[in-house]
Amino acid sequence: MSKFTDYKFQPFLRDAIGKLGFESPTPIQKEIIPLMLKGSSAIGQAHTGTGKTHSFLIPIVQRVNSTNEDVQAVVVAPTRELATQLYDELAKLIEGTEIRTTLLIGGTDKERSAVRLKSNPHIVVGTPGRIQYMVENNALSVHTATMLIIDEADLAFDMGFIEDIDKFATKMPTSLEMYVFSATIPENLKPFLNKYMESPAHIIIGKRKSFTENMHYSLVPVRGMDREKKLLEVLEGITPYLAIIFTNTRKNTDRLANFLAESGIKVGKIHGDLSPRERTRMMKRIRDLEFQFIVATDLAARGIDIPGVSHVINYELPDELEFFIHRVGRTARAGLKGSAITLYDPSEEEKIQRIEALGIPFVHEEVKKGEWVEVKERHARKTRVKKFDDADRKAVAFVRKPKKVKPGYKKKMAQQIESIKKQERRKFRKK
Repeated sequence: MSKFTDYKFQPFLRDAIGKLGFESPTPIQKEIIPLMLKGSSAIGQAHTGTGKTHSFLIPIVQRVNSTNEDVQAVVVAPTRELATQLYDELAKLIEGTEIRTTLLIGGTDKERSAVRLKSNPHIVVGTPGRIQYMVENNALSVHTATMLIIDEADLAFDMGFIEDIDKFATKMPTSLEMYVFSATIPENLKPFLNKYMESPAHIIIGKRKSFTENMHYSLVPVRGMDREKKLLEVLEGITPYLAIIFTNTRKNTDRLANFLAESGIKVGKIHGDLSPRERTRMMKRIRDLEFQFIVATDLAARGIDIPGVSHVINYELPDELEFFIHRVGRTARAGLKGSAITLYDPSEEEKIQRIEALGIPFVHEEVKKGEWVEVKERHARKTRVKKFDDADRKAVAFVRKPKKVKPGYKKKMAQQIESIKKQERRKFRKK
């Protein structure tokens, strides 16, 4: 199908898709929608920004029977923010219909959620822990649901939520259709998939976009300078639409956000220690563009979709290289340009080299008086030392110990060696 109008969708769904401005399905939508419409389990492997959300929401809505009072589909996301985003997108597709949905996420009142479930929703969207709690306490019946969709499955696995999903999935029909969406399929996730999926279609859409596509990577040396002071210099040299500054720990996020606020910069922050109410309020303020800068842990790199990010700043280098890729992947989306700025200390050279090995083309830069200037390659000193070492070896090779030694011969040899070293170094500098 080359156009959404080519599908035999219900009129209300066709209208909703039109209101969203969708004309042609993306590659993953072309593959997944037909599979879900005919009820074939599938694994959709694609990165953020490929349209995977609507690849499963659209066929779910098409298949739900609003005259049937039972739960028919369960959609699981690993974080509250992702679940809320899915729920909001679903609401746009079912507006004006009799299809009932509910959002079950942590941080909300459990009793109120249970009361809402007195009338069975047709589609449940939520986080693994809260859905499992409702099932375990007989507030939610999932034994009638024929579709289970797991979004960001690799993140759900990393966060330890697969056990919760497994608990309520065992209560679903043996004919359950499972649809799993993930950027990667970790080896340790496969036993779970094999338990519920028999020969699923495995759709892999494209490779991760080129690291150089619309991206600029600045590598800024901290050297002996205070890292916070260096960050302020960097911030003076950019005018972002929205910049995310990444730290490695929640404590560092709080500390850095406080420092920037004290320096007169209005800044938001996101990390796992914020209460549900604080996180909801913060995300609303971010989406309302109250902040130009956000300090965050890696939760924001994968668990939250923040549109309009023009700059990513690695205040600290992550210990796991994959997180570097997730971080910089927050910008340069939808054909827009992006910039990733990384602060580093010479002691972190090994990490930088490992990141470069992934294909990241760093440009060694500094901010001077608010202007970006390219500086000498950080390898220049190493090359220079190596050349000098070559000069030392050459000098030693040229100066031989005399066959007949006389008093003071060692001193004379040392003088000759030093003389040749100086000559070689002069040649190197001229080059």
